Amino acid sequence: MNLLDAMRYLSALAQARHFGRAAEACHITQPALSNAIRALEQEFGVTIVRRGRQYEGLTPEGERVLASAHRMLHEREALRQELGQARAAPGGPLLLACVPTALPVAARLVARLRAAHPALRPTLRSLSSPEIETGLEELSIDLALGYAERIEARGVRARVAASYRERHVLLRRRDPSARGRARRVAPLRWSEAAALPLGLLTPEMHNRHIVDEAFAQAGVAVRPVFETNSVLALLLAVTEGAVAASIMPGVLAGQARRDAQLEIVPLVEPEVTVTMGLLAPQGGRLSLAQQAALGCVAEAGWWRETVDLGGGDAADAVDAAAHHSSPLSDGSPT
Repeated sequence: MNLLDAMRYLSALAQARHFGRAAEACHITQPALSNAIRALEQEFGVTIVRRGRQYEGLTPEGERVLASAHRMLHEREALRQELGQARAAPGGPLLLACVPTALPVAARLVARLRAAHPALRPTLRSLSSPEIETGLEELSIDLALGYAERIEARGVRARVAASYRERHVLLRRRDPSARGRARRVAPLRWSEAAALPLGLLTPEMHNRHIVDEAFAQAGVAVRPVFETNSVLALLLAVTEGAVAASIMPGVLAGQARRDAQLEIVPLVEPEVTVTMGLLAPQGGRLSLAQQAALGCVAEAGWWRETVDLGGGDAADAVDAAAHHSSPLSDGSPT
């Protein structure tokens, strides 16, 4: 049994949650993947996968093996890059995760990293905050855009390499009589927003917790007429008129600024500002791809241009580069 290959198959299975799709992703047959997982179970003397008529998840022992698999695969990739590439032209895979509301910044970050280092091969995944936290601790994620204060409050083994602040705003359909006329949009109180037929993200999402807390501070409760766990569906619900308005971070609302039917409204009493962080794992050595990405981010001007998506009302909803950490070590002995 090739231990590293078996660990890679286990990682793919945990991600796909399906034997057939995992085998396809690894370019092997499903029996070959199943045999490799069984060989792992025999090697360690434990049951790793809960099996029924289909994949049912990992056992507690399997979760521990998976965490070790992620660390081993990370170390292998870091070593492969060090031995096979010049530091002057770093390349290779770079897995970037982000919470759904940070997708506009994450997509721009990927584009700018590719422009700076064409040999990089980024993969961008939209994940929940708990998935990002687990991935950072297990080294299955190279970098992530997530909630900096949540990471610190929960003691996650991760470091904030850079950050930006963003305000929550209301995105609504513009008054038809005002279309085509330049006008300043008056702020709206959270208590007033609660009376609107709103579309919001679903309650399990961290962003929804932030919104609900703001309404609580304003002394009101909100009952949305539409909920979704998709930021795209939320934007489209406002665009298509399925809901009158929604509340979201300014960076996300800014993606709709080219639509003349929509407008961004500042929210006050309270003003809600959230710190988003570019997060790096703490522990283990950094691959050359990670070091190259963090090297770009360490330049304040480069980071400011990355997070400043600019344009119209959205510019008032976002504060660009707020913080940079000291340079990150590659984890090698000094």
